[in-house]
Amino acid sequence: MPEAPSPTIEPATPDVTTEERTDDGTGTDKPWAVILYNDDVHTFEEVIGQLVKATGCSRSQAEKHAWTVHTQGKATVYEGTFEECFEVQAVLKEIELVTEIQG
Repeated sequence: MPEAPSPTIEPATPDVTTEERTDDGTGTDKPWAVILYNDDVHTFEEVIGQLVKATGCSRSQAEKHAWTVHTQGKATVYEGTFEECFEVQAVLKEIELVTEIQG
């Protein structure tokens, strides 16, 4: 007995809609910054050493940040994602430096 021809099954076409997104500045990728404030507790050497440890910057860059903090009361010492800024702030707080994360 011959087999009956099997029906042809066409693959279904997925119903896909393409959306274009534009950055409106409200996403979590927006740059964040760690602000370091001046205090009368820490020496320049303590601040410079901790900045190098926290941000991975060069000693000369850390010296510039420390001088800005000393003369202007505060300085932006790191910019990145919130998570990166949170990690940098945690290292700076190890010696109780006064910091803030701004977004």
